[in-house]
Amino acid sequence: MYKRESGMAERALSILVLAVTLIVVASGCGTEEPTEAGSDQADLPTIVATTNILGDVVAEMVGEQANVVTIMPVGADPHDFQPSAQQVDQLLNADALIINGGGFEEGLLDVIDSAEQAGVPTFRSLEAVSTINFDDEGHDDEGHDDDGDDEHSDDEHGDDEHGHDGVDPHFFTDPARMADAVNGIESFLIDEVAGLNADLLADSVATYEGELEALDAEVSELVAEVPVEDRILVMNHDVFSYFAERYDFEFVGAAIPTGTTVGSASANDLANLADTIEAEGVPAIFTETSSSSELVDTLAAEVGNDVAVVELYAESLGQPDSEAATYLDMMRTNATRIVDALG
Repeated sequence: MYKRESGMAERALSILVLAVTLIVVASGCGTEEPTEAGSDQADLPTIVATTNILGDVVAEMVGEQANVVTIMPVGADPHDFQPSAQQVDQLLNADALIINGGGFEEGLLDVIDSAEQAGVPTFRSLEAVSTINFDDEGHDDEGHDDDGDDEHSDDEHGDDEHGHDGVDPHFFTDPARMADAVNGIESFLIDEVAGLNADLLADSVATYEGELEALDAEVSELVAEVPVEDRILVMNHDVFSYFAERYDFEFVGAAIPTGTTVGSASANDLANLADTIEAEGVPAIFTETSSSSELVDTLAAEVGNDVAVVELYAESLGQPDSEAATYLDMMRTNATRIVDALG
């Protein structure tokens, strides 16, 4: 009996020693894991950006003042991207939501509407820039007031889901317009997101705007190598009109003659475009890394004459180790590829 009680006492003592040891170890680990930076990070506001292009731009703007969550991963086609349940939750619980606008995020429209109805402050970047209509060669100033609000952008679905009749949402192919969007986003964040230091934000925005201005000058210098008569763009779909307007290119057609990759092309459209390419002596057709090049490959084969198919990063950044890991890199790479293909 004594031995049994003695054994039980020893076992209890061993368990007590083990428990104390575990507590000490856990306490030691606890002092190392939740660092002050981690605690601060959890207290920061969360800004959600729909596209990875806007996610990169907003992250450059806010620096360490906010957590920036990007919904669309690299390589996603914004026209058919569908969010996961976790991403829907992130959208609905954001402190602020930055979207492209103009129906660009076709698969997110209902979730964006729900987030707004839930009270999430939402900024449509397209509303901060002068816009181009798909059916116009120049930009559209009608319905565009002094504050940069565009009446067409109020309908998130756009005309014909931004087919060939509404406002072109691809403003980001022009770095000067992206600078306008940055200004709009800055004002929106200051007004809507508590806890942001306006002076720090203004400093980082000024730095980034300087980089955008330098990029614009660099692209202008690059495209100057191509004679104006040779600055002709043919795309897989209508996505580079803002770039064309900014740098004096002529956009002559697209394999899918709409502003969305979920559109379709008729045999007649492709035949007419092939005739145009031959008549103009176009040396290259441009496609996008975020969508299939099958249709463009077919078009190039139809034309013959060694017409090249050149990939651009139009609606998505590239992987972190690519030539288009950031918005600035993406635009620089696109300009270089266009000049190399046409020059």
